[in-house]
Amino acid sequence: MVRLKDIALNARVSVMTVSKALRDAPDVSAATRLRIKSLAERMGYVPDSSAQGLRTRKTKLFGVVVPSITSPIFARVVHAIEDRAYDLGYDILLTQTNNLPAREESGIRRLLSRRVDGLFISPVYRFEAEARIYQELMARKTPTVLLGPPAPFCRSFAGVEIDELAASYNLTRHLLELGHKRIAYLTGPAVAPWAHARFEGYRRALREAGLEVDDELVFQAGGTIEDGRKAALQMVNEGCDATAVEAVNDLVAVGCAETLMTQGIKIPENMSVAGFGNILMAEHFRVPLTTVRQPKLRLGIAAMELMVKLIHGEPGGSPRLSAEIVQRNSTAAPDG
Repeated sequence: MVRLKDIALNARVSVMTVSKALRDAPDVSAATRLRIKSLAERMGYVPDSSAQGLRTRKTKLFGVVVPSITSPIFARVVHAIEDRAYDLGYDILLTQTNNLPAREESGIRRLLSRRVDGLFISPVYRFEAEARIYQELMARKTPTVLLGPPAPFCRSFAGVEIDELAASYNLTRHLLELGHKRIAYLTGPAVAPWAHARFEGYRRALREAGLEVDDELVFQAGGTIEDGRKAALQMVNEGCDATAVEAVNDLVAVGCAETLMTQGIKIPENMSVAGFGNILMAEHFRVPLTTVRQPKLRLGIAAMELMVKLIHGEPGGSPRLSAEIVQRNSTAAPDG
């Protein structure tokens, strides 16, 4: 490994002069800086970021905590965060929680041990009103940006989120405007605030249209393709008379649609199906899904803009981004 001492010997200057030249100190001439930097590059010198962090008390690292690195939603969000971090001279350390509170706490502690300058966290939602690790983050005053809606245990932190309720409301309105009056809903995880917001959007659109929410049209699903399959089978077995299905996310919608088609139910001729998220699978499913396009890249960019404010001691706020409907082949007017 090439050290400052090695560059100094080759340049015939002091180690201090090399250090100052590489840091663009004003008391080193431009010619000397250029000569030393060129020599350092030829010798393959790589700055020791940990040593620099000890001097500046900044590691130029951000920690990112997400449910899964393979998530089609968070993959795009993290992509945007990493791109902007690169432009700002930061690197990111990524950990996944698998939606387990214990793993979330462990992952955050590991990132804190690396002295990250800030944290981006998609919370592992739970019913408890408090979570020890978030109390510690607040006490440490670690700049933290939530990726998603807050819950009671993390409500004190700034964050960025989608206007889930408005987007779900607009999706239900789309189905109503097509002429559907019996719209089934496949709900998400009971603990997740975003799932509650999406269900509330569905409820409000129905009530505004003068329709009551029929509990027999509401099915507990979750968040996976398998959850969608199970909910669809329950619908079929119970003789549900819906003409449209609105799912809490695209994975649930895909699982539901697959099962309906294996039961001989044509989409959209016999049943319209809509999802939420606009993941790649939704566009390339056998019957391309009508869905809500979540602004994943904009969410990541907004999160980084908020983090920059926080690390500079500025008030950040909690921006809420709008989402739009993408109409595809899976929804149409009811048959007959």
